[in-house]
Amino acid sequence: MCGIVAYIGHRDAAPILTEGLKRLEYRGYDSAGIAVIRGGELLIRRCVGRISALEEKIGNELTGATIGMAHTRWATHGAPTEVNAHPHCDASGRLALVHNGIIENYRVLRTFLKQHDITMDSETDTEVLAKLVGHFYDGSLENAVRRALREVRGTFGIAVLHLDEPDVVVAARRGSPLILGVGQEEYIIASDAAAIIQHTPQVIYLSDNEVVTVTREGFRTTNLEAMPVTKEVEEVEFTLEQLELGGHEHFMSKEIFEQPEALRTCMRGRVEAQEGRVVLGGLTSVARELVRCDRVILTGCGTAWHACLIGEYLIEEIARIPCEVEYASEFRYRNPLVHDRTVLLALSQSGETADTLAALREAKERGALALGIVNAVGSTIARESDAGVYLHVGPEIGVASTKAFVGQVTVLSMIAAFLGRRRHMSHAACQEYLADLGRVPDAIERALKLSAQTRQIAARFVEANNWLYLGRGLQYPIALEGALKLKEISYVHAEGLPAAEMKHGPIALINADMPVVVIAVRDHLYEKVISNIEEVRSRGGHVIAVATEGDEQIGQLAEDVLYVPDVPGPLQPLVTVVPLQLLAYHAAVPRGCDVDKPRNLAKSVTVE
Repeated sequence: MCGIVAYIGHRDAAPILTEGLKRLEYRGYDSAGIAVIRGGELLIRRCVGRISALEEKIGNELTGATIGMAHTRWATHGAPTEVNAHPHCDASGRLALVHNGIIENYRVLRTFLKQHDITMDSETDTEVLAKLVGHFYDGSLENAVRRALREVRGTFGIAVLHLDEPDVVVAARRGSPLILGVGQEEYIIASDAAAIIQHTPQVIYLSDNEVVTVTREGFRTTNLEAMPVTKEVEEVEFTLEQLELGGHEHFMSKEIFEQPEALRTCMRGRVEAQEGRVVLGGLTSVARELVRCDRVILTGCGTAWHACLIGEYLIEEIARIPCEVEYASEFRYRNPLVHDRTVLLALSQSGETADTLAALREAKERGALALGIVNAVGSTIARESDAGVYLHVGPEIGVASTKAFVGQVTVLSMIAAFLGRRRHMSHAACQEYLADLGRVPDAIERALKLSAQTRQIAARFVEANNWLYLGRGLQYPIALEGALKLKEISYVHAEGLPAAEMKHGPIALINADMPVVVIAVRDHLYEKVISNIEEVRSRGGHVIAVATEGDEQIGQLAEDVLYVPDVPGPLQPLVTVVPLQLLAYHAAVPRGCDVDKPRNLAKSVTVE
């Protein structure tokens, strides 16, 4: 849940490393550090806070080094202090290591090292690993890394330098992403392609339990048993321009407004409305097995879990297959019922979410067909799935997911049609459904015009510290998602509920100081939702309604109405979520919150 960048080549390393860290700021962190080798010295600088503070601290002190590594830390073991920041050294002070992940048996390893008179300076599990590698060092950094990692239980993405081998970087991974960028007589190792793309689009993706040893002349990849591993060089699919703000104040704003084009890209070449056909190349190899399934499990965490709730409705309604949703973090701990005609769909923007990856592995172990729905090409879930579908919505930098969420819902909409057409859905019905899906990006563009209105509404409630979000049916997951967005970026308490559940307890919270957001679009539950609005009004709550264009009745009941275009029922969540994203964004900005990097959160949750 942090960032690694390492460089070896012919250029000045420090600026490349710090710039790379800035590209990874969206992942979340609380401290930063850098290590370089220059003139027979291992130079390390660390600090608490932002990368800008690290840059200020190092100034020009590290100029001239052409090999080094840098790290941003998100605290797990030990508080965010300078002594706990990476890089960490071995007992000799000649080896430095940076690490993403968690070493689960670090206490056992610490005891082993203590028996060899090796003591710790920090509270971290990472320092234990650095000292373990140093303990095994016998003149070959590559061998020492492999020897140490064979003793490790847990997850890691690491990069290691040693003063005795000043022209070598060794990196390895298990459960935490690591990529090698292949340039012209230079190499960049990073935990995310965003730190590499400025320098080269050519990369290799390390798999679990692989070690890469890099010099200026080239690299070699082995496993932990020193057996050679052949890796293919691939090309990153996004561009540097996609990582820039492009005139927006925040990446979250940029990504909200990118949603129409992101969905067009997501559907391009896949939705053939005239033919009534969905083409999902990533599922071709498992299509027969998928269509014959008798149960679908959807799993994810956070926003992805909300997309799963919508997917459950879509798959049951359109494909008529029994479907259930599981929190990925709970799936493997409750002995789930899985058999060989079960399909598990694992949703993750990054493709590296530790809990979701564990659920995928558990399902595969129990004989299910395990499919991944991810955005990051080459990610661990993408590689370990039996098959899957990429979102293709472009890189998402803001920690609070927006366009990836609508991408997930869109892919689930396509999968529902893919299955429905092969099981019972008529050609004409599929044509109509896909034509409606193809019009959703235009509907979202119209919904984005609500930005100014949501800003005005949010400004009136900038002091409100409790919000309630209500929805029914397909809109209940959108109520959850709207509440989550507000919590994530504005640090305001918000709760999402099925509207009918309000009167079973939460109604006691409602008063004149509480904004209540109600999704009240024209569907088969509209009259029920109107009754719920009346209940809120009678307790003095301020109603902010998301309603269908042309609905005049709602204006008599709600203090504020956000009108969205009318789209067919199964596709409404793709449109109704937009004003809630905007509302959260405009509620957070005037509170002075760091919208793109909210406190305590990380973009890719790679630890359990």
